[in-house]
Amino acid sequence: MPDLTCDALIIDSGQAGNPLAKALAEAGQTVILVEQGELGGSCLNYGCTPAKMLVASAERAQLVRTAGALGIEVDEGAVRVDMAGVQARKRALQEQSRQNLARSLAPTHPGLRVLRGRAAFVGERRVRVSAEGRADQLISARRVFINVGTRPAVPELPGLAEAGYLTTNELLEIEQVPTRLLIVGGGYIGLEFGQLFRRLGSEVVILDTGAQVLEREDDDVCAALQAGLEAEGIEFVLSGQARRVSRDAAGRYTLTVDAPGGERRLHGSHLLVATGRQPNTDALDLAATGLKTDEKGFIPVNSRLETRVPGIFALGDVHGGPQFTHLSYDDFRVIRANLLDGGPRRSARQRPLPYCVFTDPGLGRIGLSEEQATGEKLKFRVAKVPVSHLSRAQQTGQLAGFWKILVGPDDRLLGAAIVGPAAGEIMTIVQVAMLGRLRYQQLAELVIAHPVWAEGLNVAFRSMK
Repeated sequence: MPDLTCDALIIDSGQAGNPLAKALAEAGQTVILVEQGELGGSCLNYGCTPAKMLVASAERAQLVRTAGALGIEVDEGAVRVDMAGVQARKRALQEQSRQNLARSLAPTHPGLRVLRGRAAFVGERRVRVSAEGRADQLISARRVFINVGTRPAVPELPGLAEAGYLTTNELLEIEQVPTRLLIVGGGYIGLEFGQLFRRLGSEVVILDTGAQVLEREDDDVCAALQAGLEAEGIEFVLSGQARRVSRDAAGRYTLTVDAPGGERRLHGSHLLVATGRQPNTDALDLAATGLKTDEKGFIPVNSRLETRVPGIFALGDVHGGPQFTHLSYDDFRVIRANLLDGGPRRSARQRPLPYCVFTDPGLGRIGLSEEQATGEKLKFRVAKVPVSHLSRAQQTGQLAGFWKILVGPDDRLLGAAIVGPAAGEIMTIVQVAMLGRLRYQQLAELVIAHPVWAEGLNVAFRSMK
């Protein structure tokens, strides 16, 4: 007999698992939420939340450093970064969020129990939870929701294990600003961390195998982001393949790279590996359920997030596809709609995919890019305006970037790439317009307060025919 039984067992407390646990408990179900680490999942503990807190500190440093351009005198432009203070602020805010989350779960919801430990399957919907200093507990559940997320992927690179390296998890906790930071990987994580630490005082070199950063974006988007980072002193080594890494007695790294111009040796005080993420499914003993992962370790699901085993669901990053906090939370909405609400079924397929890159200039993306629209052989027009043409940009001195919005033959919006200040906010306005199926003329003629950033929507469509 199992030690515990419940209606719903949720493995790990990420952005999908936490609200689902509360919703199921409020619906009268008995719920056990198992967590082997800190409550909150990757976003709160080693993802968006701590990273954006550090980005905020770096942005403030850059504002001070560049204040002279707006007539504000700063003694020789000097900025001293107190990394211990930066980390203290971040950790205090994280801990406050964790405490708030813990209070919002049990005992607030009587039918919900939080159990600490590592979960592994011993059969269909039967899970053993192990924790140091406590006897294993066997749980039998009517439904199981796997929400274990991902962790940084580490490439097979000669010398890497011996030399040691940082992932974003460790870099988020660093107590001293790296003197010279080498970053392997030019995706959005590499770009965000590169600019963050450049603004805190590091020299930064970013290596990527692609010919451009963020290679899934349109060429003009990639070029604008790279130019913005290069203007702040970040060096890029593109179309380069890391061959080996070593570290000398003084702790200095040497990264040997095959680059277009021949072999290069990059030197640095710290090495960040930012080459993607892999799912945390390897410790779940999924074979006991009959479940099989794909070749990368992700759990296949249908449009309702159900696996091939009845009663077992996979939520968040662990089922593959784009890995964003807002999509994980929407997975909760899918489950809630299909299991609790009793209304129309909701699908995890064909949903909007808004996302942002939090660099400066930043990127906000929704819908189709030019490359995607061309690949699908769609007819479209492009409304494009440089940020420097906008009143708000001229007033603030934030001139880098452009707005690009795709319009279909019916005058409705197909997608947008917003590069520049307030990129995510403007992208969201476009997303709402797409949801409402507005025509571009309605945005071109919309009365928008002057001089807010959104006024650029009037300007962007001014030349459309």
